[in-house]
Amino acid sequence: MQKIKDNILIKKILRFNLDNRDKWIEEESAFCLSGSFVIDIGAGSCPYKKYFQHCNYKSHDFKKLYPGQLQDRADYCKIDIVGDITKIPIESDSVDVALCTEVIEHVPDPIEAIYEIARILKPGGILLLSAPLASGLHQEPYHFYGGYTPYWYQLFLRKAGFDQIMIKANGGFFSHYAQESLRFIHLFLTSKDWRALVFLPILMLALPWAVLTSFLSKFLDILDKDKKYTVGYFVTAKKRKKADALM
Repeated sequence: MQKIKDNILIKKILRFNLDNRDKWIEEESAFCLSGSFVIDIGAGSCPYKKYFQHCNYKSHDFKKLYPGQLQDRADYCKIDIVGDITKIPIESDSVDVALCTEVIEHVPDPIEAIYEIARILKPGGILLLSAPLASGLHQEPYHFYGGYTPYWYQLFLRKAGFDQIMIKANGGFFSHYAQESLRFIHLFLTSKDWRALVFLPILMLALPWAVLTSFLSKFLDILDKDKKYTVGYFVTAKKRKKADALM
């Protein structure tokens, strides 16, 4: 039982959405010019700082979580700018790239936050944004919204002054299904209720299926053309230049 519980493979597959996000940010960071002013909003433990070594990287957070509340993170990194996301103490039109990943679901006023990010970005500046479409409660009590749709991004980013909005699904239905199949296994393995042992035979049958679907999910996602059951979206948007805004 303990060997299954400590299985690195299960933990790795459960992290597929994190790994996808890491890859996306690494790819986007390569397009940032050397010396660009990059602000990582809601940076937490700053896992993406390593991708922006060629830039002027600054971290931001409101620092109201306690050690251990950040998933898979021990604590905050050294935060450069501490403050509310709706009142970031940075001059208007001064930032080249704003990075904001898995943050706005924890913000009571996410639309106001989007407008604030637009304020600090230079005309032509880039926003890299991600949030879940569906997730369980986490980082409580600072979890206010269940998820964001492509229509939400299109509507409010345009209203805030962005265009060239590109939205990419973080996997499809089959990746989502595989993740939740493994979460099903994980809940059994971490249960301290003796009654979970009654279902051990079911667990032994479910585990191979969950691992198999996890291996196949990336190939099966090709069949999911609409990506309506993804775990979330990666969004890239450019702040309109003043001349474009007047047109």
